[in-house]
Amino acid sequence: MGIDIVLINPGDRKEVYQDLGADFSAIEPPFLAASMASNLKGLGLSAAVVDSNALNITPAETAKMIKDMDPLLAAVMVYGQQPSASTQNMTISGKICRALKDEGIRTAMGGLHPTALPQRTMREEAVDFVIQGEGAHTLRGLISALKESAPRYSDIPGLWWRDGAEIRQNGAAQLITDLDQALPIAAWNELPMERYRAHNWHCFDDIDNRSPYASIYTSLGCPWSCVFCCINAPFGKPGIRYRSPRLVVDEIALLREKFGVKNLKIIDELFVLDERHYMAIVEGLLERDYGLNIWAYARVDTVKKEKLARMKRAGINWLALGIESANPDVRDGAQKRMRARDIKAVVRSIQDEGIRVIGNYIFGLPDDTLQTMRETLDLALELNCEFANFYCAMAYPGSKLYDMAIEGGWELPKVWHGFSQHSYEMQPLPSRHVSAAEVLAFRDRAFHEYFENAGYLESIRKKFGPDAREHVSAMTGKRLKRRLLENECIGGVR
Repeated sequence: MGIDIVLINPGDRKEVYQDLGADFSAIEPPFLAASMASNLKGLGLSAAVVDSNALNITPAETAKMIKDMDPLLAAVMVYGQQPSASTQNMTISGKICRALKDEGIRTAMGGLHPTALPQRTMREEAVDFVIQGEGAHTLRGLISALKESAPRYSDIPGLWWRDGAEIRQNGAAQLITDLDQALPIAAWNELPMERYRAHNWHCFDDIDNRSPYASIYTSLGCPWSCVFCCINAPFGKPGIRYRSPRLVVDEIALLREKFGVKNLKIIDELFVLDERHYMAIVEGLLERDYGLNIWAYARVDTVKKEKLARMKRAGINWLALGIESANPDVRDGAQKRMRARDIKAVVRSIQDEGIRVIGNYIFGLPDDTLQTMRETLDLALELNCEFANFYCAMAYPGSKLYDMAIEGGWELPKVWHGFSQHSYEMQPLPSRHVSAAEVLAFRDRAFHEYFENAGYLESIRKKFGPDAREHVSAMTGKRLKRRLLENECIGGVR
């Protein structure tokens, strides 16, 4: 007799990251799937996790592995290496589902993208079910139904299912009220822990030791609703809920003591928000003194200078800031209000405490022009953060931009992995003033202007040593190929 459920983490690093996927991108553990497996086991069900991304196996190999486990249900959980990165994994997820169906395995799909577009997912993918929302309540009910001789699906909240040729949907599942119960310490033993590695910049201090590595959530959701973000799609509304600091510290302790993890990502869309939460975790880590290397997300307007020294002592070595744009009109149009001088002051205060900053910037927001995009790049060069992510505005399913794009008839990527910022098929949005091709060309050239800048490279050498500098130079040697730009003739960045 087989097991109740196999949770599958999909991924295709070559398709999503091109040549950057081989050495430069992270390989992250699927925390939500592993924690969900732990929750289901705690309810007396049998569950396993197959991380086909980390194992780097084909859809056919994934299906064969799962067939040997003889599950009642296989569930492909479509998430990504950042909270918004779900859609880019739908291409490979669809292939895995087709391979599972070819093996005669009952299949479900859950995660952010299927939640945002459940009917389309049911219509286009080889799935029996779509899990809409967070999934905990729905999966538990679905497994119970499948164990019956005549399964009844109509009473399972959050479920989309097939009734002959008809697609049916049930009412939404209630949001999780107790995150400690629904997201217990993950089933790390189910994962190939030796396969995971940190982002390259995360380990600039020790670039040859990016493993072991782990990533965890301490909260779900975000109280804001930025126009470009889809993070709240599984929850139906803005908001944030927390795991207890005690549980989080206990999980980090397990990762450090049992698996030797030093490099750790806190996946939360916004970790530095409620100081009662994040500082309780900081104080718990200070008591353990594990010598960790942690990175987490913050907003410019949530960073408190007086907390930074203790955060650094606890091992928080990097903070990622969503700066987005230098131009206040463009930034406010994206519903993110802050002033450039505030941005500069916060970045310097973080760096003064020895914490490194990753600046996140977006080109092609609705009000962007070539001039405002140049202002953003100039701000990035002036700030000279230890690392920077340059993105194009994308209409991710589940975001307000996606709704605007559908209503306006804007051109969207022709394939799901075209929503990846680094893929060959990438298709960004145009702004009101700049074409999609111009936005993409600006982004790619901005990347090289920043990371090939002599001042930046010298600062990396001084802070991290020659190995990190050489690593950055090797990274910029990987030029991304873009279908959209192959037949375009577009001028330089300036």
